Amino acid sequence: MKVVQIQFTPWDKIYNFNPVDSVLLVGDYVIVKTEIGTEIGRVIGFTEVIATVMAKAKPEKQDDTTQEKISESIMQDDREIKPILRKATTTDLEKVLDQKQKKKALDYCKKMVNKYKLPMKLVDVNYSFDGSRVTFAFIADGRVDFRELVKDLTRHFNRTIRLQQIGIRDEARLCGDYGHCGRPLCCGRFLSELSSITSEMAELQQVAHRGSERISGICGRLMCCLAYEENGYEELARKLPAIGSEVSVKGKKGTVVAHHILKKSIDVKFPGENGESSTVVEVDLKKDRN
Repeated sequence: MKVVQIQFTPWDKIYNFNPVDSVLLVGDYVIVKTEIGTEIGRVIGFTEVIATVMAKAKPEKQDDTTQEKISESIMQDDREIKPILRKATTTDLEKVLDQKQKKKALDYCKKMVNKYKLPMKLVDVNYSFDGSRVTFAFIADGRVDFRELVKDLTRHFNRTIRLQQIGIRDEARLCGDYGHCGRPLCCGRFLSELSSITSEMAELQQVAHRGSERISGICGRLMCCLAYEENGYEELARKLPAIGSEVSVKGKKGTVVAHHILKKSIDVKFPGENGESSTVVEVDLKKDRN
């Protein structure tokens, strides 16, 4: 089953909806009914429900029982995916708050945050399409007790108030900027989901020694682009002898102590002879190893 991926705000997660008979393209705006009200969202992509379920299952062997479970999961997903009501019209888009209105709402909320001395930074505000709910996005180091703030905002806006804590990477995506490469941030241009970037990726690509500042983005987290070439580095690394393994180089046996993946070379430690200390030599696998 083909479903449409919809996002209501740049800092919110992605939701799947049934397109029904709608003909949609990436970038189109649609009206949908959610569990908490009517919303207007932007189409950011398309996917298959079967592919999603299969990815979650990841069985080693798909016997008859496994196939039955997958089929059952697909049926459940079909029932849970809500339909798109219609494609947004020009009139619908005119109802969306402009920047001036959003700034006014944010300014009032910031004033109240300062009043209650809450350790949080407001980032954005979003009004639901039906006007029944206002959601303020914020970042904070930990949990924040904002119950009094919500009461004040509810009285002022006369709407249901939601305060949603987002990550610092979401803030960078929303605000936009330029990366070390001189180009606009990937998260703001084409990354629909922010995947986990680990220190193991930096170590595999042998850039961890450069220091966290040089391999971190403006959000302070490891750069998303470390994930782009991970598979390539893993494939190259598999072609090299494992660290700790014993190799023979020009008739001498030594132990692999390091890899130079892009150079396709390794550091080999040879034991010392006649009381001499051991030596480490970089070996080009294309030339020096026999």
